[in-house]
Amino acid sequence: MPLDPQVVAYRAARTAAGTPPLYTRTLAEARAADLAAIRAGGGDVEPVHEVRDTHVPGPAGDIPVRVHRPAGDGPLPTLLYFFGGGWTLGSVDTADGICRRLANATPCQVVTVGYRLAPEHPFPAAVHDCHAATAWISAHAAEFGADPRRLVVGGDSAGGNLAAAVTLLARTDGPHLAGQLLVYPNTDQRADRTPAADEDPMLFNRHSVAWYRGHYLPDPADETHPLASPLLADDLSGLPPALVVTAEYDPLREEGERYAQRLREAGVPARTSRYDGMIHGFFAMPGVFDAGRRAQDEAAAFLRECFALPDPAGTGAGRPGVTVAGGPADG
Repeated sequence: MPLDPQVVAYRAARTAAGTPPLYTRTLAEARAADLAAIRAGGGDVEPVHEVRDTHVPGPAGDIPVRVHRPAGDGPLPTLLYFFGGGWTLGSVDTADGICRRLANATPCQVVTVGYRLAPEHPFPAAVHDCHAATAWISAHAAEFGADPRRLVVGGDSAGGNLAAAVTLLARTDGPHLAGQLLVYPNTDQRADRTPAADEDPMLFNRHSVAWYRGHYLPDPADETHPLASPLLADDLSGLPPALVVTAEYDPLREEGERYAQRLREAGVPARTSRYDGMIHGFFAMPGVFDAGRRAQDEAAAFLRECFALPDPAGTGAGRPGVTVAGGPADG
């Protein structure tokens, strides 16, 4: 399909404004611009019953976390959310809009993990921070009002990569996970696997992928490590059910869809939902792209399945993407 008309308008606005790609800026400039763009594209900030910042212990000191809690008493099913930003940009602030919406729409508690960023802290620092936070919250569920039997990990882009890596660690070391929500995740870090023709400077492209990879994986030998490239793990059996959301015009689309296929081949219930006409980043920008809101609705529906929650609208809605293969209950 052609680019969605909303993507065409978005690209034209960036061109008219002369917006430089993030990979041409200094690290500080890129981090500030990333946060500003997400806030501008996120739409209205949804109120949540409770939002609080706290921390949990990590392998190199305290890890900041932000807790989004809808109304409700007792332990709540909980999503551990890892923000995107190429392991280099992002914070609990850049994921705030997504987490507020998922907390309300599911409803569930959402805890955003402020993992360490590259290049200051390259691979595997972020993976171990995310796993440590997940394990801590599971072990101290009462302190967070979480139901340790109903924990899901998720994230977008680099956050999806981290969520997939955490499931690999949790399979061996715990905790038990009820699902994984992977939104256009990086799954194969090998430098020669990014589409060579993806050059549009106004959109996320192969140069973006290489810039982030260079910060996160300064040692090329790490590109094939399963915690950096989950697609290359020898064995994907025994992992929790997955929803993998992809965008048609995204250099990461093929590797995300290949990962979902490998999960299915390993007997893991997994579904790919491709949003035609869309680009990388759309999920975080529901104020710009209608498909971003639809994808967030689909994510909430998937979380309800993982948590065994009823559909609050009673419609069964929330699967608007093009299902490439499989379904949430498929093996």
